[in-house]
Amino acid sequence: MHMHTGGHVTKAQFIDEVKNTRGIDLTRNQTEEVVNAVFDVLAMAIRRDKKFTFPGFGAFAVRTRKARPGRDPRTQEVIQLKATKTVAFRPAPKFRNIL
Repeated sequence: MHMHTGGHVTKAQFIDEVKNTRGIDLTRNQTEEVVNAVFDVLAMAIRRDKKFTFPGFGAFAVRTRKARPGRDPRTQEVIQLKATKTVAFRPAPKFRNIL
């Protein structure tokens, strides 16, 4: 797979790359439906199980960032930032080795 160089890959470019990879015999619209479904299931699994692992690619896991001091960018006043949840990604060794 060779994505274009520079910048980021748009959703449309991503769908085109998926369609053109591995000789998948789907229309562009069908490919877009599959891509949308994959990301829907990924998000649902992370919400439900707090993690999702795809062997050979990596693992997504919900992490909690602790409450911490921060700064209001407008006033430079020190404020307390609340604890927040985020999703962390850890690449599998196979994937990490090609980065």
